[in-house]
Order: sequence, then structure tokens, then C-alpha cells
Amino acid sequence: MSNERLHDAWEVPAQHEGERLDRVLVERYPDRSRARLQAWIKAGDVRVDGAAAAKAGVRLEAGQRVEVDVDEARPTASPDAATEALRVVHEDDALLVVDKPAGMLTHAAPSARDELSLADYVAALHPGLPSLQGEDRPGVVHRLDRDTSGLVVLAKTEDAMRALIAAFADRAVEKRYLAIVHGAPRFDSDWIESPIGRSPRQPDRQSVLPEGEGRPAETYYEVLERYDRFALLSCEPKTGRTHQIRVHLESVDLPIVGDAVYRKRGALERPLPKAAPAPGRHALHAARLSFAHPVGGERVTFESPLPAELEALRAWLERDAAGSSA
Repeated sequence: MSNERLHDAWEVPAQHEGERLDRVLVERYPDRSRARLQAWIKAGDVRVDGAAAAKAGVRLEAGQRVEVDVDEARPTASPDAATEALRVVHEDDALLVVDKPAGMLTHAAPSARDELSLADYVAALHPGLPSLQGEDRPGVVHRLDRDTSGLVVLAKTEDAMRALIAAFADRAVEKRYLAIVHGAPRFDSDWIESPIGRSPRQPDRQSVLPEGEGRPAETYYEVLERYDRFALLSCEPKTGRTHQIRVHLESVDLPIVGDAVYRKRGALERPLPKAAPAPGRHALHAARLSFAHPVGGERVTFESPLPAELEALRAWLERDAAGSSA
């Protein structure tokens, strides 16, 4: 476990008179989840006027002294655990390419401090990786969402990291994703060119915004296979906005199967049948990366096949469609 301790103390200001303790903590520590803050209180790590707070809903009085003393140590990965958890696709002196499984964070997050991330596992195998993007992100050049599986490239030297960060920023990295979506695409291929920004209704999410708002975003998709009101798409994001593919596909009525956040408004034309093998996460996979190697400049390309749970769904949909047309 890494040695991290939070010790904080303050007097309750007048504007918090009569407010619940847990709500005041949420305002003071916005990067921690409400569940984590309540766990602090339950464990006796939050004291009010010298006494452990009795419950999360205790009402505070102006002038009271609140103290927080929490051991926030994070778990550390062993080399053996890292070897078991990671599938290394490529490694050389400058970079490491791994196949991230769904469910694993790319790097540590305040709301999931007890979880080991991809960066934690990589650091166990290669101590001293560069951390130009933050101490909690050794080697990390780019990221995938927790439930998106597939290829991630990490840098082993500072020079390689600077070169790779620049390549992603300059859109010099070709990225290809595979997505299984609800719906029947109108075209065999198409561009989605809609700006993306923070949703005005749900600030914790992204959304397509009117022209002139948000940031420009471009996604090209091509239909690889069609099923009975489902499809397998190849998606190439030309920009790198947060949740870009998920947001863009939902905006054209092609929401990704299993996506609990970016879902079609209203009823789906055909929900995933009960007999189908549910993937247990959104059906999006980073299948291909191609870029200039940071040392030497030669073009390198890496590929990853659909993981077992997505391949099982794809195969079922293929059989289902064949049966429907028979």
C-alpha cells in the first residue's frame, strides 16, 4: 500500500449552520464520492469538536471544529499480479503496448482509490516510468474508459512520452474501434461531425451541442456486419473528445449495446434479446493503433481482436440474423 494520509481541520462557517455533515464534506472534497465520505464518518475518521461524528446526517453549528484524519493508502500491485493481469502486445526500450480488459481503470481515480489500475500494474513491472501527466499516471499517454477494452500505449522514457503525447495531440495516431450497436445504420459508412461538450442538463456527461458550442469532433464509421436491428461498426475518431464515439453514435440513434450512460431516449426498436449473451459492459473495443515510433520514426501498427464476451455477442447476433432471414 502507498503511504497517503489526509489530515484536515477547519471551523464551520456561518453559511453551513444547520447543514448535514456529509453534505459539507461533499462540498469540501468534491473529488471523493459520497459513499467514500460516509465511510470515513462510519469509521470514526471525522470528528466534530473532538468527538467522532455519530452519523452522516448530524447537523453542524457555526464555529464547530471539524477534523478529518484518514489513511488514504492505495493498494500497490506486485510484479506477479501485474504479469497475470496484463496482456502485453509489444514492448521495446521506448514503449509498451498492452491490451486493457474491460472493467480496469487506465489510471487511478479519486472515486475508486481502492482499485488497482492499468498504470499501477505497469508501474509494478517497470518502476520509474515518466509521469509527465501526473504522479498517478506513470507511463500513461492516453486513456480508455473503464469499460472500454483494447489497446493502450505507454511510454517508458520521457522523450518517448513527449513524442507520443504530441502525436495524439496532432491527430497523427490512427485509432480504430469496434462497436456493436443497436439499430440499422442508414448508410454503409458516414461521418459524424457534431461538436461535443459538457451536457447542460447532466454536467457529469458529454453531449452533442448546437453548432458554435462545445469543441469540434469528428468520427468516421463503417458498417462491417449487419444483423437484425443491430450492427458491428468500425469507428475512427479523428478528434479525441471525452466519450466521443459513445456520444456520437447515440446522437445518430446507434447507441452502443450495454452503454448505461449514453442510451437512446425512449424505447429501442429492438432491445437485446434475453437469449443473447449480455456483455456485462458497453460493447466498445479499441482494436487498432498505428503511429510513428518515437525512436526512429518508422510506422508501427498494433491490433487486438474482439474479446471473448464481445465475440460471443457478435456470433449470437450473426446466427440470430441468419435464422430470421431463413
